[in-house]
Amino acid sequence: MSARLNSAQPYVIGLFRIVAGLLFAVHGAASLFGVLGGAVGTDGGTIPAGHWPNWYAAVIQLVAGAFVLLGLGTRGAALIASGSMAFAYFDVHQQHALWPIQNGGEPAVLFCWAFFLLVFTGSGAFGLDRLVSRRTAAAPEPAAEQRPVAA
Repeated sequence: MSARLNSAQPYVIGLFRIVAGLLFAVHGAASLFGVLGGAVGTDGGTIPAGHWPNWYAAVIQLVAGAFVLLGLGTRGAALIASGSMAFAYFDVHQQHALWPIQNGGEPAVLFCWAFFLLVFTGSGAFGLDRLVSRRTAAAPEPAAEQRPVAA
């Protein structure tokens, strides 16, 4: 049973990455463009451009979420996304109460740890990272310049 589950691991990680990236990107798009109900607490509105830290968080959510969704630069994008969610939790949520269940910070904590996991697992299957790495591995290396060795 373990062998079968292990063989499916890259595909499950790939699906996990796609879902997490999509949800994160959609959250950023809702906050920036007012789609799908808009930013939380705005009755379908958007976050004003440049408003600290919400607007910057929404930009990170949209861009990092898109990169994670596509599996392009997954580890770097996931690290930035994880850090932004850790910041959101400690800066916004934890000042209201200690536990996430008490302060409404469960989504921030889950996103933080999900992206942190992707930093270590990589993109899994279905990611553009794999195409890029195959293309660079298949490219012929330029011949090294030969110079005479001086004695």
